[in-house]
Amino acid sequence: MLAWLLGVVLFALGICASVALHEAGHMVAAKAFGMKVRRYFIGFGPKIWSFRRGETEYGLKAIPAGGFCDIAGMTALDEVTPEEAPRAMWRFPTWKRFVVMVAGSVTHFILGFIILYLLAATMGLPNVAGTPVISGTNCAASTQNPKTGEYAECGSNDPAPARDAGLRPGDEIISVDGKATPTWSDVVTRVQKLRGDHRFVILRDGVERTVTIDIPTVKRLAPDAKIGANDNKLVDVGAIGVTSTPMYHYNAATAFGGSIEFTGTMFARTWEGIIAFPQKIPKVIQAIGGGERDPDTPVSVVGASIIGGDAVEQGVWELFLLLLATLNFFVGVFNLLPLLPLDGGHIAILFYEKIRDWLRRLRGKPAGGPVDYTKLSAVTMVVIFLGGAVVLLTVTADIVNPIRIGQ
Repeated sequence: MLAWLLGVVLFALGICASVALHEAGHMVAAKAFGMKVRRYFIGFGPKIWSFRRGETEYGLKAIPAGGFCDIAGMTALDEVTPEEAPRAMWRFPTWKRFVVMVAGSVTHFILGFIILYLLAATMGLPNVAGTPVISGTNCAASTQNPKTGEYAECGSNDPAPARDAGLRPGDEIISVDGKATPTWSDVVTRVQKLRGDHRFVILRDGVERTVTIDIPTVKRLAPDAKIGANDNKLVDVGAIGVTSTPMYHYNAATAFGGSIEFTGTMFARTWEGIIAFPQKIPKVIQAIGGGERDPDTPVSVVGASIIGGDAVEQGVWELFLLLLATLNFFVGVFNLLPLLPLDGGHIAILFYEKIRDWLRRLRGKPAGGPVDYTKLSAVTMVVIFLGGAVVLLTVTADIVNPIRIGQ
């Protein structure tokens, strides 16, 4: 229990640190361009303590649910003193304002990359793409326990097709009988349908090699079986006796390249998750009503902290770090959506003003004035309402029916 609480606290602190660094990104960029930063606070609500250094007040507030960086004149409607007016943010060139606004998300991306690099250099990175890289060869065990899913121990008469064909750890199976197998699932699905001699193309040390493997028939759980069920049945399938690579391991030098590649994967998966987000809300509502919680449903910071606690309790620190990196990539990408009051909404207005003034110049007209944010208040309130509703739903689901690891 203590380990679980430690994990929850550590993950919550990780979230707070991410938020603090997000706002610090805005502040550092603004100060670098000469804009006036009035305040930099972590949290909301009543002020706990603060201090002033130069022209900026730094402090901590009672509710650790965010933070803010108060830059003078973020919009032309903001009140500024005569002293602040020349350094008001809205007076600066568009590209400088863009850098300041995007700096928060960029900070999340940098932090996520650093976490991935540390993970790669110490524990390795997970094979999330399911690339069919072999981690080991063994026998094609004759049967599988229908209750536990465990394979029978290798007997002297059990065949080892992959090993006999010369496959070894590190080989990647790229095709079977001429059909590409980009994922481990593709390999398993294909092999289970085959019997006898078949042609496999593997990639070893950058060189493709073709081998023939004699595939035997073994007993395995039916594809729709659920581990632990009483009515599980065994069916005849093909097997070659290989295990997949769950983690890629690196040293301090190779971890950099591995982290860059994995970061690209994270961006793609994050965007896919955001696109699919609305479709998953009904399952969150169903989970609140007592239905089985789909592990693929969205979680709040509460749910993420619970999963982080489970990871620490079970000693799976790689999951803890990966979850923290994932959170940073998600927040960074989500914050760039062109919706007010997100940074992406302000950036969209910047580009709108720039394009509008360019078109006006083409027609011989002077530049238009700054966008009147009050005319967008209704849209902003709708976004805030919907965002608040989603947060309320996910937090409730994470309290009454949380996603747990290993339970």
